[in-house]
Amino acid sequence: QVQLVESGGGLVQPGGSLRLSCTASGFTLQHYAIGWFRQAQGKEREGVSCIDSSDGSTYYADSVKGRFTISRDNAKNTVYLQMNSLNSDDTGVYFCAAGPWATSELGVDEYDYWGQGTQVTVSS
Repeated sequence: QVQLVESGGGLVQPGGSLRLSCTASGFTLQHYAIGWFRQAQGKEREGVSCIDSSDGSTYYADSVKGRFTISRDNAKNTVYLQMNSLNSDDTGVYFCAAGPWATSELGVDEYDYWGQGTQVTVSS
């Protein structure tokens, strides 16, 4: 059974950091592009970052450039999203997703498999 599981979310103060993990079961993450998305309450799901399967190219939304870093550990079948300098606009449910390729469009429709999400709340 193909499954993606996110972890690492929680409550953090503005300016703080979190590292999210996306772990796969039933398939090998190395062969897929992996994207991170988030959805704030009452808003549409938006792309945050993605990493390609072939050459490791990475893409970021303008709102997170310089603050977030995506990486993969193929031995652990896991992709990470390191989030620094968090602010209230980063609050939301964060999802990881797997698809055939990564593009700068960070489009929701480009991904086939989705996790259930992990809540990130940035608040003092």
